Amino acid sequence: MNPITVIGGGLAGTEAAWQIAQAGIPVIFYEMRPTRFGGAHHTEHLAELVCSNSFGAMASDRAAGLLHEELRRLNSIVISKADEHKVPAGGALAVDRGVFSQDLTETLASHPLIDFRREELREIPEGIVVLATGPLTSPDLAEDLRRFTGMEYLSFFDAASPIVVGESINHDVAFMASRYDKGEAAYLNCPMNKEQYLKFWSELRDAEQVELKGFERENAKFFEACLPIEEQARRGEDTMRYGPLKPVGLTPPSTVGWGSDAPPPEIPEGEEVKKERPYAVIQLRQEDKAGKLWNMVGFQTNLRWGEQKRIFQMIPGLENAEFVRLGVMHRNTFINAPQLMIPTLQFKSRPNLLAAGQIIGTEGYTAASAGGWLAGTNAARIALGKEPLTIPNTTMMGALFDFISSASPKHFQPMPPNFGILPDLGVKIKNKRERYGKYRDRSLEQLSVISEQLTVSSEQLTV
Repeated sequence: MNPITVIGGGLAGTEAAWQIAQAGIPVIFYEMRPTRFGGAHHTEHLAELVCSNSFGAMASDRAAGLLHEELRRLNSIVISKADEHKVPAGGALAVDRGVFSQDLTETLASHPLIDFRREELREIPEGIVVLATGPLTSPDLAEDLRRFTGMEYLSFFDAASPIVVGESINHDVAFMASRYDKGEAAYLNCPMNKEQYLKFWSELRDAEQVELKGFERENAKFFEACLPIEEQARRGEDTMRYGPLKPVGLTPPSTVGWGSDAPPPEIPEGEEVKKERPYAVIQLRQEDKAGKLWNMVGFQTNLRWGEQKRIFQMIPGLENAEFVRLGVMHRNTFINAPQLMIPTLQFKSRPNLLAAGQIIGTEGYTAASAGGWLAGTNAARIALGKEPLTIPNTTMMGALFDFISSASPKHFQPMPPNFGILPDLGVKIKNKRERYGKYRDRSLEQLSVISEQLTVSSEQLTV
C-alpha cells in the first residue's frame, strides 16, 4: 500500500500520523525542526506546547473537558500521553510539557510503520496527504498552499506567557489554592490590594510593546481568547479583574502578608482564620512535575523583555522573580476553511488532501488533537477504500468541524471548543451546569455509535 504523507509535527500531525499507522498503513511523517524552527518553537520534539502547558478544564461538563473525554474514547495518543504526564493544576489538564513532548517523539519515531523524516517540505506532494503545519507554516510551503487555494491567508496574533523559577517566588506572599477550593490546591496565587492593582494596571497600560512592522502592523488582529495582558489593561481599569486576575473564590490565609504592613493576627488554636478577599489575584500554574517552574496564567504578552521584568516584578510575591522564559508574540495564519473544506476535513477541490490543527481555524491544543484524529482516521479510510467519517455535530468534535466548514467565510475567525456551537437540546434548562451536563450526555451517547464502527486494538485500527 502506498504510504500516506503527514506534514507537520505539532499536536495535529502527531495524532494524525499515529492514527494512520495504527490502521496498518505506512506513513511518511515530515517535521522541519531542527533544520528550520518556527518563530515560537524552543525544542525539536513533536507536539511541543509553545504557549501554556494546559489543555483546559478536565471536567466533562466543560467544553475542553468534553473534548478530552471524546478523544479518550477514540484512543487518542495525545490525550493518553497528556493523562500520563499530567501535573497538578486544580481542575485543568496540565502536563509536564518537556516529558510529554519527548515521550510522543520517541513513541512515534519507534513505530514500525512511521518513516519519520526531519526535513522541510516546500510543496504539497501527490497522493493522500494530511497537512498539519500549524499557524507557523514555513514560507515556501505556505506559498504553495496559497497557490493551491487561490486565496490569501487570514491571520491573527498569538502570544505566550512568561515562566518563572519556583524558588524565586516569595511564598510568604503567594499562597497555594484552587478557586473555590475545588480539587487539590494547585495554583500559586499572588494577591493584590486595590492600591497595588491600580499602580500595576497603570504601568502595564502604558508599557512599551515590541513594534509590529509592515504587513503585521497594518493587519494586526488579536484572538480574543488569547489577548495579550497589556491589551486587556488598555480596555479598561477592571478588564483584567474580570478576566485572568479575577479574585473570586480565592481568599488567602491570615498568615499571608499581602497589602498590609500590619502583623498577621493571632490564630486561635485549631482554627484557620482567612483574610478578606483580595482586589485582584495573579495565578501561576505548575509547569513541570517537580514544581520548579511556574507559568503566569493569562499573561501572554508582546511587551519588550525589559518591560516585562520591570512590571511583572511589581506583582506581590514576584518581586525577585527569575524568568526562564519571557512572553513572546507571533503571527498565526489560518485558511478560510468555510470556503475550502468539508466537515470530514477534506479539501473540496482535492478530496485526498486533508488538513487539521490551527491552520484550519480551530483554536487550542485539544481541538488540534481532535482534528489530527479525524484527518488521520479519514486519510486511512480513503486509503482503505472506505467513505470518510463525518462526526455528528451533537458531539464537541463534530460541532467544531461543522462550524469551521459552514461558518460565514466573510467573518471567519478561529474557534475554540465551546457549548455555543452545539445544536440546541430541544428543552430549556436554566441551570448552566445541568445544561452542560445534558450536552455532555448527548455527545457521549452519539460518540458511542461511532465507537461501535471502529474496532480498536493496541496494534491496529480496522475501519
